[in-house]
Amino acid sequence: MDLLKAIEERRSTRAFLERPVDREKMETLIRLATQAPSAINLQPYELTVVSGKEKQRLSRLLVKRMKERSISCGPGAKSPLPAYFVARERGLLNSILPNLPGQTPFQAFINEGSCNFYHAPTAIIITIDKVFSSARLTDIGVLVGYLVLGAHALGLGTCPIGLITAFDDDIRESLTIPDSKEVVIGVAVGYPDPGSPINRSRSERVPLDDLVKWRE
Repeated sequence: MDLLKAIEERRSTRAFLERPVDREKMETLIRLATQAPSAINLQPYELTVVSGKEKQRLSRLLVKRMKERSISCGPGAKSPLPAYFVARERGLLNSILPNLPGQTPFQAFINEGSCNFYHAPTAIIITIDKVFSSARLTDIGVLVGYLVLGAHALGLGTCPIGLITAFDDDIRESLTIPDSKEVVIGVAVGYPDPGSPINRSRSERVPLDDLVKWRE
């Protein structure tokens, strides 16, 4: 697939087929993703690929913890958002609301969906070694960019999920990830359900002038 076309087409998937992703395809995807550049080639991340019964068990655990602790998905802001950020957030809300299944409230769909990886057959948990400062989170951002585009080229859908960081200890214990690692993000991976209205949701991107300043 043409790279520019993949960048234009790719959107987050929030409804997946039950069809599993075979090990060979996952290895191809991860090999592509780990071609991403990182500062002085540190590659400071590790990926834990969870599928089958292990993924189902992890999903049940995270949904349970989310409900017990009343944790909800949010922007991760340190103070009230300026109006232009709120407008962008509302744009996503408006694109998803008409396509929600049944009478499911938006926040419930996002919260539970995040914790069960939107029922994708595979979840990738990405961790960083705690020896690194937050500066190296940039490397994980680049890795995830490669990952989601590589998945699209392979006919797979993805949805990066940040809410799971609220359950760092639970995830590490469940997957026997060492205490020296910190959970940074998860990515749901699977074959998109073409019949699901939720996958037709498309949030708009703001004009370049809202994001870019030119100095010449």
